[in-house]
Amino acid sequence: MTFHLICTLVLNEIRLRMRRLSTVVTMLAVIVLAWMMIPDPRTGDTLMAINHARVLYTSSTMALGSASLASLLLGLAGFYLVRGRIAEDLRSGSGSVIAATPVSNAGFLCCRALGGTLYLLTLILALLGAMLVCHLLRGEAPIELGIYLQTYVLLLVPMALFCASCAILFDSFSPLMGKAGDVIFFFIWIGQLVLMAKIDGSVAGRIDPAMYFDFIGLATAMANLKAYVDTTHFSLGTASFDPALTAIALPASLWSLKVMTIRAISALLAIMPLVPAIMLFHRFSPDRVRMARARQRRSPLAYLNQWLRPFARLAQPLFSLAQALPGMTGQLVAEMALTVASAPVAGLALLLIPVLSLLLPATSLPGLLTLTVAIWGILISDISTRDEQTTTADMTGSAAGGASLAYIRHLAASAGIGFMLTGVIALRWLVHEPVRAAAVITGIISFSAVANLLGRLSGTSRTFMSLFLFGLYVAVNASHISMIDAFGFNGVASLQSVSMQILIAVAAGCTGILQQPVKTWVMGR
Repeated sequence: MTFHLICTLVLNEIRLRMRRLSTVVTMLAVIVLAWMMIPDPRTGDTLMAINHARVLYTSSTMALGSASLASLLLGLAGFYLVRGRIAEDLRSGSGSVIAATPVSNAGFLCCRALGGTLYLLTLILALLGAMLVCHLLRGEAPIELGIYLQTYVLLLVPMALFCASCAILFDSFSPLMGKAGDVIFFFIWIGQLVLMAKIDGSVAGRIDPAMYFDFIGLATAMANLKAYVDTTHFSLGTASFDPALTAIALPASLWSLKVMTIRAISALLAIMPLVPAIMLFHRFSPDRVRMARARQRRSPLAYLNQWLRPFARLAQPLFSLAQALPGMTGQLVAEMALTVASAPVAGLALLLIPVLSLLLPATSLPGLLTLTVAIWGILISDISTRDEQTTTADMTGSAAGGASLAYIRHLAASAGIGFMLTGVIALRWLVHEPVRAAAVITGIISFSAVANLLGRLSGTSRTFMSLFLFGLYVAVNASHISMIDAFGFNGVASLQSVSMQILIAVAAGCTGILQQPVKTWVMGR
């Protein structure tokens, strides 16, 4: 096993996992959960309370709270996220190819485990990014990145190693590859929670050997916090507090050398499941594991589109109109028709949302607009990458105007679908709330430009979709900040925020138009 081969196997493992749509969904779920973990104190709830007094939202508090709750959730979900790659090899037939390679069982499984661990750490990094944004909005002290990194490494790295190692073990032993393995690991996770009662006072006194096996870190974190506050009356998570009591501030560092040594030993023990995995690995041998028939995996969205297939017929009048219209106008209508034909959900949305926008009372329009913007963002996320995915980019690029005109066409189609969905709401706000109506229009244009630019630069729709949905979630929660109210559904958009959206649209639009000529010139040089 050379260093180059190890890097190749690990990077291949990470790429295969990161390209899945499930990874984007998981990352968004982690980000949403992170925000749900940190309640706004103005609501009467807080992340941490000690003797009914609120703990200030400093870096120590938010890092400890988010990492502890994340270890609880990812300690279970991480196993199910990592496992299954060997089953995929069996379904796809690549297992036979892997079995014939000269790579040893130990090298193959260790690289798989390392790739799975780095995949989980990527999700943890996304959680950290979400927490830093949350700290900017709700924090009560400056961000101290070192405290966040120290807390996340101590609590979550052993958890990631343990989940990945167990996933490799369960996939390497045929009797544990199915539902039996899922159930067994669930009880292992329950056992980790039971440790919280067993090692209650181990930080302040004698170290309980069970503390070294606290892989998810939650028991260690609670025992360490209890030793510091010297009380059992504290809560972590969404908790009520007495506003009359003075808020408490945790120190900059809660981790002693003793605790850090314990977590380092836990990280080493977390990879021990790889030892029996190497000994039990079936190496895709037909006499040791049943080769499952390859089946196409379908997402819930694919099933929804299948059920709504009749609504794709709404694209037929648009295709007829595109044939009748000349030049760029016809091409634009054709792009919009193709979006509706490829995603019947779009046809249903175009049929219902304008009607609801017209009939619902004004008080219901902000909620309807939020839902509409979310649907629209998902629909347009792949417009700029559609040609690449269908290997027709060279053909469309050879048309009049080339790739630059194709970018403009994609941008205009994205904005056109957005105006069709939100136009009625903007018109209803135009008279009494013109700034809000302007926010709807500029938001559609600017995000259309950003969506197509990110699709061009990254080559995948997931870049924009993940950032867009995260930004939408932030906007819904930070409803009092005008600069985040890009579409006006919070009612706090201002002329300054509208002007910012115009600048973003111009910058992203110009960059997208110039991107292909510059790329062609560089390649020619």
